Amino acid sequence: MPIAEPPLPEAVVFDVGGVLLDWNPRHLYRRLFDDEEEMEGFLAEVCSPAWNLLMDAGLPFHEGVGALKSRFPEQARLIHAYDEHWQEMVAGALEDTVAVLRDVIEAGWPVYALTNFSAEKFALERQRWPFLNWFRGAVVSGEVGVIKPDPAIYRHLTEGFGLAAERCLFIDDQPANVAGARTVGMQAVQFVGADALRAELSARGLLTAGGDASAAGD
Repeated sequence: MPIAEPPLPEAVVFDVGGVLLDWNPRHLYRRLFDDEEEMEGFLAEVCSPAWNLLMDAGLPFHEGVGALKSRFPEQARLIHAYDEHWQEMVAGALEDTVAVLRDVIEAGWPVYALTNFSAEKFALERQRWPFLNWFRGAVVSGEVGVIKPDPAIYRHLTEGFGLAAERCLFIDDQPANVAGARTVGMQAVQFVGADALRAELSARGLLTAGGDASAAGD
């Protein structure tokens, strides 16, 4: 029996960091460290990904920074920089992907955002990058208190906006988050670059092969 083709998506859901914004703490800390190895140790053991996820899950930055400074008082200045100079971790927009986002919208498809992001920092970035206001709706982990790849955050999106999971196409650069979306029935692809994403969207009938917006409606 042939494998059934997935249904044509009715909505496209974008991650933000690593897909639309070039966020990486190294953009900031390479200016604060002379030694790359010391910087990597700091980002692995002090301002670690696990610690950053606490803010993504809703912990206010001043609480997260305060607790970490208590544990590592000798690193207080560098820890404080993670909050005070947070926007310097965003090198810029990934303009090629923003162009894909624009084409999907112009093609008439509803677009949403689903992102692990501190609520307070996402509010700042929305002021800085107009395209973060193009979405029909957004689920921000720091606002809802749950992070990808917990199935609950994907359901928060689909149930909150009245979407059928199997008719949503989710785009994320992290394999675990892609897998998480699939556990709730969403279609999902790993982002590896704007060109590959455009080709994927064209193959799924959401954009024309040439990249122009197609005549679709919602």
